Amino acid sequence: MDVIRKVCLVFVLVALVSFVGGLAGAKDNAKININTATIEELTTLKGIGEKKAKSIVEYREKAGPFVTIEDLKDVKGVGDKIFNNIKDQITV
Repeated sequence: MDVIRKVCLVFVLVALVSFVGGLAGAKDNAKININTATIEELTTLKGIGEKKAKSIVEYREKAGPFVTIEDLKDVKGVGDKIFNNIKDQITV
């Protein structure tokens, strides 16, 4: 009987570790909404520093919300290279 308890405990622990690991990965898969992101959130994107992040926020304040993620390339300083690096991490 003691062996069965140990085996069950191991299964429960493995399931718990898998669950917690899945939750941690969920944040990594979360996309940044370029229509609502703060400067701080935008700077977490590869190639987007504070200056470009400010430009993105200023652009959307003047021009309105981005309709597609590709519209981000209309912001001065955000070209194809930067866009291709971050396109999988952003949404509208």
